[in-house]
Order: sequence, then C-alpha cells, then structure tokens
Amino acid sequence: MTMAPATRQPCPPGACICERERLHAVPDADLRILRLTRDEEKRLLERLENVDSLDDLRRLQQRIFDQLGLRVEVTPGSGTVRSMRGIAIHLDALPGLCRKTRQAIPAAIRRGLEKNPQVAYRLLDAHDLLGG
Repeated sequence: MTMAPATRQPCPPGACICERERLHAVPDADLRILRLTRDEEKRLLERLENVDSLDDLRRLQQRIFDQLGLRVEVTPGSGTVRSMRGIAIHLDALPGLCRKTRQAIPAAIRRGLEKNPQVAYRLLDAHDLLGG
C-alpha cells in the first residue's frame, strides 16, 4: 500500500488568490506545488534565509523548480542597486501557490542577502555590475 504525499491544506474561500481549483480542473495539471505544506514552507524559508553563497542560492532555485515546478528568478534590478530592495526577485505565476507563500519567498531571500551581503555582491558581480 503506497501513501499519497502530504498536500497543503486549502486556503479559506475568498482569502487567497492561489487558484487551487484550477489545478484540479485540468486532468494533466502539475500538482507538485501542492506538496509544499506549511511545515515544508517553513523549512524552505529558513533555508533561503541562511543561504551562504551564490552557488547555494542557485542550487536552491534549481531544487525549488525540480521539486515544486516553481521558477524563482533573482537578478539585480533595472536601476541602481543601493540596498537589497534593488534586487529583483520574480516568481512565476503558478496555480496553487498561496498568496502568502508568493510574498514569503522573496522576503526570505532578501533577509538571506541582508544576513550575508557577500552573496548579493557575487550576484551583482555575476551580472557585471561591479565592473570586474
């Protein structure tokens, strides 16, 4: 007997824009995002806050995509980057992704970059913004 993986509890009706119902309406929908339970989300956010290198951040981005189907883009903003707010963090629109999670992931990445500014410097340098 195989157990189905745990899935996230649905948000209260009208409280979220996750469009979880759309996932169940399409027969071949990618349901990986529903594996992100609240406990797993807390672990993910903690891991993002404790990122210690640009390679680590890139690995996390790849694992998020592989395991959840969610693409997270972290790039320098279009203007001058003077603080972590200048770093652009974009999440693809994905049915089933809770509104709170959609806000929490970029916030956790920013906190991680603030904790370890060397990662932000490497990100800027990787986009040749430090003139190297």
